Amino acid sequence: MNETMGIMEIICVVLLSIASLGLIATVLLQSGKSAGLGSIAGAGEQLFGSKKAKGMDAFLSKLSIVCAVLFLVSALGLSYFAARASGA
Repeated sequence: MNETMGIMEIICVVLLSIASLGLIATVLLQSGKSAGLGSIAGAGEQLFGSKKAKGMDAFLSKLSIVCAVLFLVSALGLSYFAARASGA
């Protein structure tokens, strides 16, 4: 059983690394949505979906959500396996 925990921890670390690199890359590749204080009035429209992102921005937005969820799940899994291995 100890060997299984070691394999699961390695899988979680690998997934966490891939998710973090993917999240960093997708966030950096997205175009900026704000233009300073002049865009305060348009922020509500963007928040509630009046202006839909198209093309590459939409793809990067969805990919960043997938990477964020994968990051969260793998971080929780890694902390679970680490706590279980320590006996807490």
